[in-house]
Amino acid sequence: MRQRIVCKNKKAFHDYHIERTMEAGMVLSGPEVKSLRAGRANLKDGYAQLKGGEVFLYNVHISPYAFATHTASDPLRVRKLLLHKREIRKLIGKMREKGLALIPLKIYFINNGKAKIELGLARGKKLYDKRAALKEKQSNRDMERALRRQ
Repeated sequence: MRQRIVCKNKKAFHDYHIERTMEAGMVLSGPEVKSLRAGRANLKDGYAQLKGGEVFLYNVHISPYAFATHTASDPLRVRKLLLHKREIRKLIGKMREKGLALIPLKIYFINNGKAKIELGLARGKKLYDKRAALKEKQSNRDMERALRRQ
């Protein structure tokens, strides 16, 4: 299955340990879909929450579509996510654990033209974890460079 990625949340992998990922659909308006096709979205401060047995997406910025004929909706509006009841029940159980958050990782289109979002069940990293990850990444780069030179 081919997918066309609209945007990624690169910062999430730096700030969180991603324990599990899942795919969800989004309830969007027409101009929002057109804006996503143009690649105008930002996941940086986004998060998802469970409310009343449903999952909602907060702080994800989808820019208003410039050529929309009716009034533009709020770019930061709360959007409902579409998951199976079984997946939501699993999430409810996991979210009861302290320190877990539901973070959007990327938005993409699948073959039939539907927009999907990949959510990650994440646990926040401590500062020393972030430093260790950067140090490891740098040492891997140095080894790659040394191997290429030989």
